[in-house]
Amino acid sequence: MSRSEKILFLLLFIYPFFPKYVIYACPLKLPTTTISVKGHNLIVELAVTTKERSCGLSNRPLLGENKGMLFVYPKSRKLSFWMKNTWIPLSIAFVDASGKIINIENMVPAQTKARYCSAKPALYALEVNQGWFQSHGIGNGDKILIKPQ
Repeated sequence: MSRSEKILFLLLFIYPFFPKYVIYACPLKLPTTTISVKGHNLIVELAVTTKERSCGLSNRPLLGENKGMLFVYPKSRKLSFWMKNTWIPLSIAFVDASGKIINIENMVPAQTKARYCSAKPALYALEVNQGWFQSHGIGNGDKILIKPQ
């Protein structure tokens, strides 16, 4: 059983018997939009405010296939992320103002020591299930496109 399967097992089958230990996902309802990366569509939640970005994907047991979260910042800057209270193995792409991917990092779930940083100032960060970028042949220099709703 993989680490993420063990975490999912704990969340679904053990925590209900110990309600005081139940961990709840961030209680924010975020808007979604569709983006495309190299012709591959993703439905992403938009984390725009400080509170939404702080909450992110923490305390969730899983992230659906071809789903993600797009963190939007008011101005370009060096970005840094960690995985506190995040149980899902994720990959993160740091994206500049033109939509070009600067760098991609694979993040280790449920730890606070490692920091995942943009190599240059970024305006966006895109989190997806770990390995999604690699399995779709997406890398540095590729562009994300936000599709009109």
